[in-house]
Amino acid sequence: MKRVYVQEQWCLACHLCEYACAFVNSGQKDMSKALKGVKINPCIRIEERGNISFAVNCRHCEEPLCLKSCISGAISVKDGVVHIDQEKCVGCYTCVLACPYGAIMPANSGKVMQKCELEMEGGEPACVAACPNRAIVFEER
Repeated sequence: MKRVYVQEQWCLACHLCEYACAFVNSGQKDMSKALKGVKINPCIRIEERGNISFAVNCRHCEEPLCLKSCISGAISVKDGVVHIDQEKCVGCYTCVLACPYGAIMPANSGKVMQKCELEMEGGEPACVAACPNRAIVFEER
């Protein structure tokens, strides 16, 4: 199965992946209307440590620790994609603590927790499509 992989040596910390993620998850058709004047809350984020930058996102693990730790049964895997059911999530943060990648975070917009759900844009995740330097790739390894 294809997964999102990070190649930190190519990351420019341009944050375009964050904007693409926020836009595709907004449900709107016009990016400027969806994001202008809005504090974005993407499911991917760029971390910068010294002169290294890299994307932090869900790796959709084969055996997700977040799923094993979820006390409400809100996390499931369908077709290799780890998904959070917002109706079942109680916001206990055990998934946040269990994720070895730091990819699950509290949401700001009507959701309890959020993470990458592999929102596709033209056959690949929106963050991958937006990355000008191929620092984020969607491939099978």
